[in-house]
Amino acid sequence: MANPTGNPFLDNMDFTKLLGDFKAPGVDVESIVASQRRNIEALTAANQLAMEGLQAVMRRQAEIVRASLEEAGGYVNQIATAGTPEEKAAKQAELIKLAFEKSLANARELAELVAKSNSEAADVLSRRVSESLDEVRTAIGKAQAARK
Repeated sequence: MANPTGNPFLDNMDFTKLLGDFKAPGVDVESIVASQRRNIEALTAANQLAMEGLQAVMRRQAEIVRASLEEAGGYVNQIATAGTPEEKAAKQAELIKLAFEKSLANARELAELVAKSNSEAADVLSRRVSESLDEVRTAIGKAQAARK
């Protein structure tokens, strides 16, 4: 176990020894265990990316809420200082439009952050699936060559 994964279950178990008693002709237990370890490492990396993305979204949401509260205070002052009731209504309509447009922009930004995070995690898993299929193809080729 030269490559610790940070997962106590994986780091403390020697699957090669565990599966050693189940040797079958033509089955390379070492490569199967190594492949499964890489699968778990890819899942761990994808989960880490997803968690980091979630944290980034939560930080940005907190920033948006803080900025929105500050802006809301300014909006109240602007409406209060407007003169006639008509001016106040016009100012209120203008500020509502600005707030709505800002909310849409913020929602779009958050959606893009989530999409980016999901894409990065999916890329890690996609690469591993491709590598895993290559490993299976190679193992089948070796097994066929050994039979000849």
